[in-house]
Amino acid sequence: MKINHYLEFEKRITGGIHESVVHQRKMLDRLDLRYTTEPTLDGDAFHCNLMGPRSVWYAKRARSRDIPIVAHTHVTAEDFGDSFRFTNTLAKPLQPYLEWAYGLADALVCPSEYNRRLIETYTDAPTTVISNGVDREKLEGFESLEAEYRERYDLDPPVVFLVGHVIKRKGLETFVELARRLPDLDFAWFGPLDLSLKGRETTRLIEESPENCTFTGYIDDVRGAYAAGDIFCFPTHEENEGIALLEAMTAGKPVLVRDIETFSWLEDGEDCLKVSTSKSEQGSGPRSEAGVDAFEDALERLEDPDLRRRLGSTATDRSERFSLETVANQYRSLYEEVA
Repeated sequence: MKINHYLEFEKRITGGIHESVVHQRKMLDRLDLRYTTEPTLDGDAFHCNLMGPRSVWYAKRARSRDIPIVAHTHVTAEDFGDSFRFTNTLAKPLQPYLEWAYGLADALVCPSEYNRRLIETYTDAPTTVISNGVDREKLEGFESLEAEYRERYDLDPPVVFLVGHVIKRKGLETFVELARRLPDLDFAWFGPLDLSLKGRETTRLIEESPENCTFTGYIDDVRGAYAAGDIFCFPTHEENEGIALLEAMTAGKPVLVRDIETFSWLEDGEDCLKVSTSKSEQGSGPRSEAGVDAFEDALERLEDPDLRRRLGSTATDRSERFSLETVANQYRSLYEEVA
């Protein structure tokens, strides 16, 4: 079996979509499945990871040749807003486009049950939930970088941290406000800033953040983030899954999340702490920063090292089900089913 495994705009795409594609290709290598990253339509299935115009054009050609189409549902209108400049404007017309584009597929791959429930409101194309997975090998040896990265960014434990693109949707306002309220704790957000792509409000939040809130920008070794950080604080309003969350759990870090539907599989008080959020904060509507008080209370609880160790240990155990080794066979089954 040969797969045409295609990511449109591959040289420009970063963040979770890029990481997911890297993980998928590692799993294909593990399964010893042949694949090409070019849209040549000479395989047994055409797998699109981003349904842009070129992918749609090739998908329609594949359909005319009876080549089965698999599409990943990384992008939804719900998680597109509050990301980069102009994304709020584009989010509304994006949904009907995605409804049509995803409808071209013979099988849709959804990274979580929450994402599947959203996508089932877009189209009746068959859906399968397959996690983006976590690359445990990529994180090996992260502990050795602790002193280097804490010294580089002048961080004193316990460090509250986050990993990924700095965008408002991921709870930027909450993160900055928490740093302002808790001046005795160091906060660090590891990930690309790309200020030229950010809206005015996002730029203001970053530039006016307190001294104990560090935005590192891109780092060349993501292991350094998990070495320097102690408490993974993820106040995101909307997420399809969250690879950085899975990485933090794999690294044994206690996680603090907003109680949104995406994270329904996490058990509050066992493998994480959750902060309740009102229904008005969920979905694609306006995202207020209500609940900062509850995040503050949770962080104060997490200053207890025993609680951090207990939650981190349980998180590591829970993360094993997302390892690439565990997830890989789901792809073999999917390709065999569609082909």
